[in-house]
Amino acid sequence: MSCYEVEKDGAEGACCGAELSGCAAAMEKDSGLSFTESEHTLTSSSLAGGAQPDLQGYDVDFDPPLESKYECPICLMALRAAVQTPCGHRFCRGCIEKSIRDAGQKCPVDNEVLTMEQLFPDNFAKREILSLTVCCPNTGCGHKMELRNLENHVGQCQFATLPCPLCQVSVWKNMLDEHKAHECSRRTVSCPDCMQTFYFEENQVHEQMCPLANVVCEYCSMEMIRDQLASHCDTDCLKAPVACTFSFFGCQERMQRNDLAQHMQEFTQMHMRNLAEFLRSRSLLEAGPAAAGAGLAAAVGGAGSAAAAAASCGASCGCRPEMQHMRETVQQLEARLVRQDHQLRELRIHSETQAAQLGELRRQTRALEDAARELEAQQCQGVFVWRVEGFSTHLRSQEAGQPVVIHSPGFYTGRPGYKLCLRLHLQTPTAPRCSNYISLFVHTMQGEFDSQLSWPFQGTIRLAILDQADGQPHVEVMETKPDLLAFQRPTSPRNPKGFGYVTFLHLQALQQGHFVRDDTLLVRCEVTPRFDGQRRDSFQPRGSEGSL
Repeated sequence: MSCYEVEKDGAEGACCGAELSGCAAAMEKDSGLSFTESEHTLTSSSLAGGAQPDLQGYDVDFDPPLESKYECPICLMALRAAVQTPCGHRFCRGCIEKSIRDAGQKCPVDNEVLTMEQLFPDNFAKREILSLTVCCPNTGCGHKMELRNLENHVGQCQFATLPCPLCQVSVWKNMLDEHKAHECSRRTVSCPDCMQTFYFEENQVHEQMCPLANVVCEYCSMEMIRDQLASHCDTDCLKAPVACTFSFFGCQERMQRNDLAQHMQEFTQMHMRNLAEFLRSRSLLEAGPAAAGAGLAAAVGGAGSAAAAAASCGASCGCRPEMQHMRETVQQLEARLVRQDHQLRELRIHSETQAAQLGELRRQTRALEDAARELEAQQCQGVFVWRVEGFSTHLRSQEAGQPVVIHSPGFYTGRPGYKLCLRLHLQTPTAPRCSNYISLFVHTMQGEFDSQLSWPFQGTIRLAILDQADGQPHVEVMETKPDLLAFQRPTSPRNPKGFGYVTFLHLQALQQGHFVRDDTLLVRCEVTPRFDGQRRDSFQPRGSEGSL
C-alpha cells in the first residue's frame, strides 16, 4: 500500500470518526445517558462523548465476566468512552490520551504512530458495553442490571453506605434511620429520672451523677434517690456508723446509729468521768494565769504583794461560780440520760409486744389459708385439674440433666373422702428405659376423714394431660391395687409410695400437640373410689408399671 493510500485511508477514517462522533453526541443527547463513577460511583461525563481527562475504565463486576475484546489494554478494565485507533485497537479515551501525552504519539499495543486527531469514538463497542449485565457494587445487594442503569440504581440502592451525620460511622442507607434512633453513640437520649438530655455515649457518666437516680444505701440497703442519700446517712440510717455523742469529751467509740442508745446507757459512768476530766482541765487552764500573777507579786514584795494577793483572791472567787454552773450542767445531763434510758426501755417493750402480736397474726393468717385450701380441696369431688405453671423452666432443667419432681396440692375424692395428690417427674435424657418421658403418679395423703374411711384405698383413677386447643387429651386409666403400700393409710403427711406411669407421655409428643399454652401444662385426675370391694370392668387399663 502506498503512502498516498495510507493517508487517504487515514483521512477517511478521521472523517468517518468525526461523523460517528457527531452521531454519538446526537444519540446521547436524545437518550439522556450520562453518569459518573468514582470507585463505585459512576460520573456523568463518562458515558457522554467527552470523558473526563485520564478517567480509566469501569471497575465493576460483570455477570457473565467481561470478554477480553471489551477490555482496555492499558487499565485492563471495561472500556469507558471507547475510542478506536487506525490500527484497529480499542482504548478508554482517558487512558489513550494520557498515554499519548506521557509516552509519546504511538499506539501502546503495536507502537504504530498515533495522534490525538486519529482517535475516533467506537459507538458500537460503547453500546455493547452499556448493555452488559453488572452487579451492584454495594455489599449485601444482589441486584443486577445493565451498565447504563447502574448509576440510577446506585443512587437509590438501600445497601449503599452513608456516613452517619452524628457519629460518622458508615451504615447502610436503609438502616440509617434505625442506626440514628437506636445504635448511634452520639444520639440524644433523656434520663428517665431527671429528664436531662445528653449523648448516649455519656450515659454511664450521667448514671453516676444523676441526682434523681435510684441508689441503695450501702449500710441498710434502703432504696432512695441520690439527692437523699447524704441526708439519710447523716441523720436517718440506723446502720450507718456514727461517733459517740461524747466524742468531744474523749470517747473514741464508733457504732451503728441504732446501737448508740445502748452505748450511751452502758458507758454512762465513763462519759461522766470524761466530762468531769474535761471540765477540770479547763478550770485549771483558766486558773493558771491568775496563779502566775500571784507568784510574781510575791517576788516583788512590799506593796506589790498585797495587790497580788488581792488579784489571786479575785481570780479564785471568779472561778467558783463557773464551777458551780458546770456541776449543774453535769447533773442536768445525767437526769436527761436517765429519762432517755426509761424511754428506750418502754419503746423496747412496746416493740417486743408488737412483734409478738405480728407473729400471732401471721400464724393465724397461715392457719386460715391452710383451712381455705383444705375446704377448696374437699369441694373438688374427686375431679382435680392441676395447673403446672412455668413449664418451660422445668424443661430446661430436665435438658440440663437436673432432676425435676413436682407435687400438686392435695385434693379429696369427696366429703368425706380420701385425700390424694399428684407427682409429676420429668425423666432426664440419661435415665434408662424412660428417658425424655413424663412420669405421673398418685400419692395418698393424711386427711380429715381418714378415720371414717376403709383402708386400703380402692377405686379407679383416670389420669389425663389436656390438649388446650380442643384436641384429644392423652388419657390413661388404672385400677388400684390394695396390696401395694401406695394405697395403705399413710403414716406421714404424704405417702412416700406412689402408683402410676413411669412412661406416661413422651416429651416429643408433648411438643407436637397443644398441651402447653402460656407456659402452663394442665393435668386432670378423676378418682372414683369403690367401697364395695368389687372391681368395675367398664374400662381397659394400660399394663401396670408398678408402684414407685
